[in-house]
Amino acid sequence: MEVRHYTRETFLEETAAFLLREEAMNNLLLGLGHTLTVNPDAYPGPAYLASLEQEGRPVMVALRTPPFGLVLSTIDPATAADTAMAALAADVFDIFPVLPGATGPTAVVRAFLRHWERRSGQRSELLRAERIYQITQVMPPAPVSGHMRRADARDRDVLETLFTAFQEESTVKMPESSATAVSRRLSTPGSAFYLWEDPEPVCLAGCSGLTPTGIRVGPVYTPPVFRRRGYAAALVAGMSQTLLDGGRSRCFLYTDLANETSNALYQRIGYRPVGDVDEVRILPA
Repeated sequence: MEVRHYTRETFLEETAAFLLREEAMNNLLLGLGHTLTVNPDAYPGPAYLASLEQEGRPVMVALRTPPFGLVLSTIDPATAADTAMAALAADVFDIFPVLPGATGPTAVVRAFLRHWERRSGQRSELLRAERIYQITQVMPPAPVSGHMRRADARDRDVLETLFTAFQEESTVKMPESSATAVSRRLSTPGSAFYLWEDPEPVCLAGCSGLTPTGIRVGPVYTPPVFRRRGYAAALVAGMSQTLLDGGRSRCFLYTDLANETSNALYQRIGYRPVGDVDEVRILPA
């Protein structure tokens, strides 16, 4: 088993064919690869871009954009997973002796952590068990008052305010400021924020991470005072339809499995489950 490293220019060229075998499950890696290609300044430090190769072909892909954690792909079912994870953990440890976290398909993340914890002395805890959904045809929800519009740089203050509120409620804390996250989204081709206004902004939704056929939806946030009025369903449905009409054949979305309300909501408007992923925090040794 050999670990191969890439530059941001060569990463997708060499790994896309493998990642596209399961585009929905690997949408985060494909999307981050796109962002690194079209917006070289999106992340502050050099990215870790690697694949595990067997007989000269990728059987798994890993990516890290510091200060974020490691993102893991699906793994070729014919590959010896334990051998692959031992090789990956050793390679990552040589570059990053400490990791803040990891995310990826549930079984893959858990296998990686067994080797990482033994090697690094760190321990991990589950932050969120998630499900990836995708949509190819929107089922319009019941009409609600207000309207959707795409946000731009003139909305920066409200975007940062809503993004900060989203972060404060989230179980997963971002290792960067809301201002940085909003700026990256606004400056990356293919990424955007949308607002539902009634008449003031009452709901936020974003999209980013273009893949060859799709795009990732998120975050989605409605302030507590405006909840249970149908705004989130209307905004996500409207934004998803806009993205599909604009040339995407599918949209991807991550949900927290503990949130039954959001899982039911997205399925009502046409999102269908694809597979499960874990997001874990890795604690200092």
